[in-house]
Amino acid sequence: MGNLSPDLTGPVALELARAVEQLPGEHAMPGGSRFELKWDGFRAGAVCVAGEVRLWSRNGKDFTAKFPDVQAALQAQVDVDCVLDGELVVWDGARLDFDALQQRMVNTAATVRRRLAPAQPASLVVFDVLAVDSVDVRPMRWTARRTRLEELAKRWRPPLQLSPTTADIAEAQEWLEAFKTSGVEGLVVKGATTRYQPGRRDWVKWKTRDTIEAIIGAVTGSLRHPELLVVGRYRGKELEVVGRTVQLHDDQAAAIGKLLKPAGARHPWPDQISTHWGRGSKTSIVKVRPAVVVEVAADAALQAGHYRHPLRLVRHRSDLDPSDVETLPAT
Repeated sequence: MGNLSPDLTGPVALELARAVEQLPGEHAMPGGSRFELKWDGFRAGAVCVAGEVRLWSRNGKDFTAKFPDVQAALQAQVDVDCVLDGELVVWDGARLDFDALQQRMVNTAATVRRRLAPAQPASLVVFDVLAVDSVDVRPMRWTARRTRLEELAKRWRPPLQLSPTTADIAEAQEWLEAFKTSGVEGLVVKGATTRYQPGRRDWVKWKTRDTIEAIIGAVTGSLRHPELLVVGRYRGKELEVVGRTVQLHDDQAAAIGKLLKPAGARHPWPDQISTHWGRGSKTSIVKVRPAVVVEVAADAALQAGHYRHPLRLVRHRSDLDPSDVETLPAT
């Protein structure tokens, strides 16, 4: 595709961010910190070459057919061969609507996609650039890449958006306050002199709400009608239980039940778990293939790495694979 190196023609490896509990200061990152809003959507790399546009997920899945409105906007507004890094989002008035975005993702029929695109239009919020005019700019420092991105974005209009950035931590916190009702998740912090490092977690993300991602390893009830979820994270190669949810609502149970598959014989968990950590009676669980990632709301009460209080299911994360979930520290 054009003169791009093969690893930039798609799927494109994107740089990642690691979660932190405290927001880094203005001088914490190499060359000084740069603060950006963390958008509540699906990460996407956009390859725009010779009038052709392809959208790729962070896991190498082709998103193009699911977002024809964003593809058309990129074809119309981007007149330089380039590779962009951003977030696909859906706005419901002044608020981000992750559920509507997920509907765009899970519906594969072309007729449904054509109906959803005008009813739930998507936007691409761009925050980095990997190539400009077929030149690989990943070795350049962030400030140089940002200058090139701002030049590209001068004539953009919705649904293409340039994500704002600032070196002023007070301004970043003001943004968070202003966007609190819009569904913005927090801040991403990058170093001004850092290169773009595909696959590495050199960026930092700080969330304003206390949620985590985890992998469904078992349920109570039945596979198709789960009552609650037992979730885990990997420590090395072993999947460990980290918590269980409160009882699911009927609509949550129905949606999650469609995604679950029975576990194989090598699933490491027992057939029963305690109703309370370390004590209490036992309850039977139905082990499932650990392939579905969910976002759950959690409090800070931990016991040996386990959440002592029940978790609340926030949503299914269809954009994440188990390998994307943060691991437990080595013992």
